[in-house]
Amino acid sequence: MVVTLGYWDIRGLAHPIRLLLEYTETPYQERQYRPGPGEGGKRGVWVSPPHLPYLIDGPTKLTQSNAILRYIARKHNMGGETEEEMLRVDMLENQIMDFRMSFARLCYNPDFEKLKPAYLEQLPGKLRELSRFLGSRPWFAGEKLTFVDFVAYDVLDQHLMFVPECPELQGNLGRFLQRFEALEKISAYMQSGRFMKTPIFWRTAQWCNTKE
Repeated sequence: MVVTLGYWDIRGLAHPIRLLLEYTETPYQERQYRPGPGEGGKRGVWVSPPHLPYLIDGPTKLTQSNAILRYIARKHNMGGETEEEMLRVDMLENQIMDFRMSFARLCYNPDFEKLKPAYLEQLPGKLRELSRFLGSRPWFAGEKLTFVDFVAYDVLDQHLMFVPECPELQGNLGRFLQRFEALEKISAYMQSGRFMKTPIFWRTAQWCNTKE
């Protein structure tokens, strides 16, 4: 059965979902929306509560990006197997969301240029925390790939685009990014016409708001 993923016509919160659908070879179609009068993107789709992104899988209707990721992950045993792995997944899921939202708030702020130096000043500390959490493991939960690696990849890749020469995105975090992109199904997707690297944000953002 083909699932339906609905989201705005940007990378945004849907990027790790798209990556996970591709990696798990889940047949899917996308409904992409553009902001308009009355947020018309939600017309014609019943999801409770109405929200983007959404996933429709037969009778199952889901919203909230992490809920969608967890739903797909459960089907493919990608949520951690041991108690330690599941704890690491839970912690990173929330840490990465905090990281993502702080970056989004910066990029949507009209005072972006004024606030950017302070953000860049505290960025190395956040990345060092993630680096220590990853350690010498190949993936954030341990030896096996889990759905939080897809979320971590997305947010780290955004920051590599934002600060290409960032020293903290070399080392084990840089190797993590390379390892993820080298996964056969991910590599094939990134070379396909379906892949969306940009825009990350809506047109109202101050950075990465257009397709390159």
